[in-house]
Parts: sequence; C-alpha cells; structure tokens
Amino acid sequence: MLRVTLSKRCVSWKYPSILLFGIGVSNVGEWIYFIALNLIVLEMTSSPLAVSGLYIIKPMATLLTNFWAGSIIDRLNKRNLMVFLDIFRAVFIALLPIMSSLSLIYFVVFIINMASSIFGPSSMTYITKLIPHEQRKQFNSLHSLITSGAFLIGPAIAGFLFMIGTPIFAIYINALALLISGMITLLMPDIEKKNIVSAINSELSIKIIRNDLIAVIKFSRQSQYIMMINMLFSCVMVIMASAVDSLEAAFAKEVLFLSESQYGFLVTIAGAGIVTGAIINSIFVKNLKTSFTIGLGSVLVSVGYVIYAFSSSFIIAGIGFFILAFFISYANTGFLTFYQNNIPVEMMGRIGSAYSLIQAVFVITTTSIMGIAANGTSIQVVVIIGVLVMMILSIILCICSLLPSKKQFYEVKAYGNETMSL
Repeated sequence: MLRVTLSKRCVSWKYPSILLFGIGVSNVGEWIYFIALNLIVLEMTSSPLAVSGLYIIKPMATLLTNFWAGSIIDRLNKRNLMVFLDIFRAVFIALLPIMSSLSLIYFVVFIINMASSIFGPSSMTYITKLIPHEQRKQFNSLHSLITSGAFLIGPAIAGFLFMIGTPIFAIYINALALLISGMITLLMPDIEKKNIVSAINSELSIKIIRNDLIAVIKFSRQSQYIMMINMLFSCVMVIMASAVDSLEAAFAKEVLFLSESQYGFLVTIAGAGIVTGAIINSIFVKNLKTSFTIGLGSVLVSVGYVIYAFSSSFIIAGIGFFILAFFISYANTGFLTFYQNNIPVEMMGRIGSAYSLIQAVFVITTTSIMGIAANGTSIQVVVIIGVLVMMILSIILCICSLLPSKKQFYEVKAYGNETMSL
C-alpha cells in the first residue's frame, strides 16, 4: 500500500519537478546575466550612473509591454509561448557581448526585458493550469526555495565563471541556460492543445486591447476583495523591493558605516535567512493556512525591515536582515496560492499584465520619490518612513486576510465546485 502511494506521488510530481528544474536553471542563469552585465557596462563606461540605467529599463519595458501583452498571452498556447520567449531571450543575450555602444546595449536589454515581461504572466497561467489545486501550496513553497537558492548559487557561479573566464563568458553561459530552460519546457505537457482560444487568428487591434481592459476592470469591480489583497501585497513588495532596497547600500555605508566586506556579509546573512525560511516553509507549508502566510508573513517581513531601519550596529542590522529574509518565502507562497485559486485562469494573462503595469508605475514613482528625498535629507529618515509605511500596509493586509467573513476566499476553490482546506 505504501509502495502504491509513493508511486502515485512520484507520478503526480513528475511534471511539476521538471518545471521546477527548468525554473531553477533559468533563475540561476538570470543572476549570472545580471551580475555580468553590470560589470560589462561598468568596465565599458566607468560610470555607476550608466549601471543604474539598467535598473530603470525593466520597469520601463513593463510599461511599454504589459498594456497589450495580456491580450496575447490569454490567446496563445502558453507552453509554446514560454519556449519561444526563452529562445528569443537567449539569442538577444548572446548578442550583448558584440555590442560596441552603450545605447545598443540598453536597446537590447530593453528588448530582453520586454520578453521577460510577457514570460512572467505566461508562466503563472501555465503553472496554474498544470498544478492541481491540492499541490499548489507545496509547489509554490518549492518554487520559492528554488528562487531563493538561485539568489545564493547564481552569484557564486558568476564569481567562479569570472575566475576562469570573463563576464562575457558568463553572458554566454546565461544564454545557454535559457536554451536549456526552453528545451526543458518542451518536455512539459501541452495542456492547451485542444482548447486554445482561436481569437488570436484576428490581428491584435486597439479594439481588442480596449475590450480586454474593460474585462479586467469589470472583474476587478466584481472581485473587489481579491484585487484589494492583490494591490496591498503589491504595494508592500514595491516599497520593499524598489524603494527601501534601492537605498540599502547607501544606508549600510553612510548610516551604519559598514565596510564593503561587512556589507557583503550582511547580504550573505539575508541569503541564509531566505534559504532557511524557504526550506522550513516547504516542509510545513501544508499545515499553514494561506491567510496566515500572506498576512503574518508580510507583517514579519516588515518587522525585519523596521529593525534594520532603526539599527545602529552591524549585529542589529543583521538580525533585521535575517528576520525579513526568513519570512519572505511565507508571504510569497501564501500570495501566489491565493492568486492562483482566485483569479480565473482564462483571464490570468490579462489581469496579471494589467496589474504588473500598475506595479511598474509604483516602482518608478516610489523609487524616484525616495531617491530624491534621500538626496535632500537623511537617508535613515527616508528609510524609516518607507518601512513604517510598509508596516502599516502589511498590518492592513494581515487584518484583511484574517477577516472571518472572507474565509471562503482561502478555503474554496474559486471558479469551480471543489471545496477543500488550503
């Protein structure tokens, strides 16, 4: 009986395991590409400002892409689209080393980020269709573990590649990683082979995009609680990832007076917290309610940032870093599970793209405001204000996610007849 159970479990996790492996390869490659590209641009220009320009390209590409990308994603075969985007990005990344001017590099990076903006919502939709309802929390926790591991493994591999070669060699390795990821995706089942929407046969037009936008707005009005949780979580992540983190290095050096080696060790502490939290999360995730992981996870991440913002020494800052990194896996797993279970899969590409567009605007606006404020006043004051706003939003998110009257959003499989505990 035990052997039969284990056999069934292995079969049920065959494709999720292949998909997780492909995600791991892609994420490790992305870190190698990210670090190598920064070094290439810095060596070419000797300008930190030129490097910072790379950080602006991603949200700008999202702004240009996501208002129409959802209309394509929901009408195309997601597996085939993911394979195409992996190969497309691999080709353009392989072209980067032969670029002789900064403007050409920026242009190619912009094209690559446009493809990545389409890939994100596409993979989310495919994962939601592929992974059965009862496996989603476990899959999301393992997904978080793999992306967390890539945070440590990617830079380590990049450093090794720089020792035996050059940043250009590392760029080619990333292109190869994306090709491998694309080939792995080809091994996945074509779950839309028989029922893919045929509306893409007509050319994408302003009318189609407008109608899709109206459909997203209509769904948002009809599902206000779902979209409120989505926006609250996005706001917390935007303040954390784009606003506070953008001042992290300056805060460490100018407020805490850390040396480069101490700051590097601080980042290592965060990496250890991420991996430790993700491992424990993947083990116990089945026993944790989705509402708790979203709400309490976000609050505890904010607590870690508050400790860091008010710290006056390396030890206190390290404690704050470990706490925020430890609980980020819980928050992300809870939110992804909530999102997958409550957003209609046939609209997931359009909804994901539309809200990613809004999030990109938040990223650019919030980062700009905090950057300008940091130049005019104390960096610590700006960071403290940022983390306090993040804490307030995370408390509101926690309260909203734990409301007894909203229990059905965490216990009922939306848009279906199956009911089970999450």
